Amino acid sequence: MSQPPNTAARRLVETLVINGIDRVFCVPGESYLAVLDALADVRDRIQVIACRHEAGAANMAEAYGKLTGKPGVCMVTRGPGATHASVGVHTAHQDSTPMILFVGQIALTDRGRGAFQEVDYREVFGGLAKWATEIESPERTVEVVERAFATALQGRMGPVVIALPEDILHEDGGPAPIRPVTPARAALDPAFVEAVRGRLAKAERPLLVLGGSGWSEAAAAAIGDWAERLGLPLALSFRRKDLICNDRSNYAGDLGLGCNPKLTARAKAADLILAIGARLGENPTQGYTLFDRARTAEILIHIHPGAEELGRVWAPLMSATADSSLAAHALSAIDPGRTWHDEAAAAHADYQAFSTPVPVTGAVNLSECMAHLAEALPADAIVTNGAGNFAAWLHRFHRHRAMRTQLAPTSGAMGYGYPAALAAKSVHPDRDVICIAGDGDYLMTGQEIATAVQYGLDAVVVVVDNGAYGTIRMHQEGCYPGPDRVIATDLRNPDFVKYAEAFGAFGVRCERTEDFPAALAAARGAGRPALVHLIASAEDIAPGRTIAGLRS
Repeated sequence: MSQPPNTAARRLVETLVINGIDRVFCVPGESYLAVLDALADVRDRIQVIACRHEAGAANMAEAYGKLTGKPGVCMVTRGPGATHASVGVHTAHQDSTPMILFVGQIALTDRGRGAFQEVDYREVFGGLAKWATEIESPERTVEVVERAFATALQGRMGPVVIALPEDILHEDGGPAPIRPVTPARAALDPAFVEAVRGRLAKAERPLLVLGGSGWSEAAAAAIGDWAERLGLPLALSFRRKDLICNDRSNYAGDLGLGCNPKLTARAKAADLILAIGARLGENPTQGYTLFDRARTAEILIHIHPGAEELGRVWAPLMSATADSSLAAHALSAIDPGRTWHDEAAAAHADYQAFSTPVPVTGAVNLSECMAHLAEALPADAIVTNGAGNFAAWLHRFHRHRAMRTQLAPTSGAMGYGYPAALAAKSVHPDRDVICIAGDGDYLMTGQEIATAVQYGLDAVVVVVDNGAYGTIRMHQEGCYPGPDRVIATDLRNPDFVKYAEAFGAFGVRCERTEDFPAALAAARGAGRPALVHLIASAEDIAPGRTIAGLRS
């Protein structure tokens, strides 16, 4: 039966439309059928992509938020649906990604009875989301959803969770939305900019560090051009390698896992660190060892959109709460009266040497395969990954040459890369989208290949199969060496080519480095979702080390 035009469910959907949301990722549930019905009336404006698991749907929404700067919208049903989707909320929180998760909920009249699949979402998501709430007054639906957009987009971006009691969705939804939400953005005080200029003028070994979310392409280009013109060495934070073209003459590399030792040495020796947007958390600071608090109090200028991140770990010399893009535009007008081209040249030479392929023991050299990506793919190709040591090869040897070409979880979430690739292909169907996944990583969300086939999302996934939960196995052998100590880390995998073909996708097997270019080309040209089954050796677990320890 059709709904009246002003129900809470319809007001919710109207608010999504007016805020420019053009797709929703979901697993359908009876608890929010009224919202699905309202979405049926706006099919020409919002595509609804039904996924095979709530973790896949939530990861797709998170990737959409990363890629577009708009909140990724995910809808799931109550109880198990919400808890399955929580992985995407956690990633959005860790990665500062705008996202809104709508959860179907039991009727308000049944609350507190221990009803079927009853969960208190404020309690469950309170520590994972920027804001977790429940619509209890249907006439305030637009107010709550607009606040969700503002919360997700303002300050340090992040996820919002809204529970939707099924009985209120049919009631009068109150006033209609009038205009889209325009998030507030803070700019730098001109006096602060002048103080930064003064500090740069005195610096002999400065380092610029960029990270975080919310960057515009114009701002990233402006700060990149400025830094390159001055010869200011520039490093990127963990899994933010696409903020700046890696071919720039002053690019020093990324402060991620398996960081270039020469870059960490450069950061430790710097007499000025100018960090914009980066939180400077555990991974970029190499387990909080890159700096010490007494030193940062003398050299760190920290700019971040979230005031709560300033002084959280590192005592700064100077700090400011500001939108990263606005800050970048302001700083790129500074003339410090000096340049550092020798420092930039040395930093970039160190990066180039570190990103040169290395020898391995097995028949597949992942350093050469990952380096091939930049040679074979257009500059705007989007590359995604989940978590595992396989990603160390990608991050070290692949060069990003354009913004928004990396989708990777700073949360370290396995299973992220393939759903992220599908979200990217749905947004940019004309661009190459390549997911690099581990075998254990891929099978956490690999069933979404059914979603890829259903919606014609022709992304390519390269499954790096070493028959193990490799990262855990590496730590296991390092921490508990000895015979018969390996436990719970071996994997018995399917024939991934047949797996792909069973869903109607293309599959190709590759067992040698020299065969990888042809396998990748065949997958890219398949005209349908595709999978490359790349057989790797667990012994070549990460660049520069074997499964049991460092290479000699």
